[in-house]
Amino acid sequence: MIYWISTIAICGILTLSSVSYIFHTPTITGVRELGFPDFFRIQLAVLKLIAVIVLVIPSIPNQLKEWAYAGVALFFLTAIIAHVAHKDSHLITIINIIFLLLLATSSYYLKLES
Repeated sequence: MIYWISTIAICGILTLSSVSYIFHTPTITGVRELGFPDFFRIQLAVLKLIAVIVLVIPSIPNQLKEWAYAGVALFFLTAIIAHVAHKDSHLITIINIIFLLLLATSSYYLKLES
């Protein structure tokens, strides 16, 4: 139960983030202000959606899911570093740390279910 709750929550966050990266003008502007080029924003959006698919489909091998977890952790770590370097609100960092903890919970409980 904890696995699915944490996994669905992370997948929801990733999906909303992907959609925001593609369609939400303030997010697009914010990514540019952080110094990232547009191709990187699109690349992140696509990779986040791929991670969602990998994490949600039960028949996908756990080894591939572990790669998805690693990639998503890298997304969150990159976001933390970018926002700290940009001197954004500490709240953004705290939120990304919470997302990392949620991701770790999902990963931990996947291993317990295996």
